[in-house]
Amino acid sequence: MQSLDPHQRPPNGIRDVYKKYQRMKARDLEQEPGIVHLERDLDQDLESGHVARVSVVNELEPEQLTAAFRAFAGSYTDHECVNSVPVYEHEDMPGLHIVPSLLPPEIQTILLSKLLHRDLASPSHLTNIHTHYDLTYPPSGSSFFSIPPTSPSPHAAPLDPSIHRPLAISPLLNRKIRWMTLGGQYDWTQKRYPQTPPPDFPHDIKDLLEGLFPGTKAEAAIVNLYSPGDTLSVHRDVAEACGKGLISVSLGCDAIFVIGTSSPTSSSQNSTIQESGSLGNEDEASEKILTLRLRSGSAVYMSGESRFAWHGVPQIVSNTCPEYLKEWPAGGPNEDFEEWRGWMVGKRVNLNVRQMWD
Repeated sequence: MQSLDPHQRPPNGIRDVYKKYQRMKARDLEQEPGIVHLERDLDQDLESGHVARVSVVNELEPEQLTAAFRAFAGSYTDHECVNSVPVYEHEDMPGLHIVPSLLPPEIQTILLSKLLHRDLASPSHLTNIHTHYDLTYPPSGSSFFSIPPTSPSPHAAPLDPSIHRPLAISPLLNRKIRWMTLGGQYDWTQKRYPQTPPPDFPHDIKDLLEGLFPGTKAEAAIVNLYSPGDTLSVHRDVAEACGKGLISVSLGCDAIFVIGTSSPTSSSQNSTIQESGSLGNEDEASEKILTLRLRSGSAVYMSGESRFAWHGVPQIVSNTCPEYLKEWPAGGPNEDFEEWRGWMVGKRVNLNVRQMWD
């Protein structure tokens, strides 16, 4: 596999498109012609804009979907999948497979609960908090959300009290926790995986993802927790010793997702950015940029030419969390989380999964 530098600076064209959408007001995103919004556009005119350049490259059959959901959720009570789910590809980004409505609401809710009740409360899964704090975990089998948000007790003690203050549970869960690792524990400072054996990847989530995307073994994941105003800078996922497809699943608020590929040419420095967010024809062959709006329950699969593409999230769109997730973590059979009702209304949770080795 080709060796790529994880510290390399993103191409200027891709950075410019990213900055454009980072600055754009939420009210303007809805009418922005440079954003592919499949959930909306597929119900409208397929002959206009980017959508005319989108094609179906695969279909997930009802039997495959039902089996994956039942294996994950046990008694899958919503309904059996009676329709296949199309997988789309845009001609500018071969290998980027887009699945607009993959996970039903019930499966989204169960996945969210497993990630943030069970997995976040496991000391084997590192978070960004561990860089500067010692985290106090709830009793085994309990969730951080079982702690009342008004609790003044610190749950994260700073490694250096002269730099950081202790964190109570409310600021910890509302703003401070930004990511968690599953399986292979990626080191964000060194931009590499440690040599020590990783903890087990959660088996039920592994079975779900491999049932839907059998081309990739779920061995490592980053779970990103976003609020409006948060971003993910442009980067490439190149630390894996393997080129298998990368799985990305969205839960909660909409996200703007920018992805681009670039090959060196002498004219690349003279290219200009069009209003659509793509490069001008002068250098169209050397740099391709695609911008997607991703809704809750959607997935993208970065494979082939797009596996090591530059990508980032310039904006989380406020007030777009679907109704069935707005009350999370309240609303279920367990009343312990009632005081946290509505926590998810302003959040996006992204599960980004990759295979580490061939």
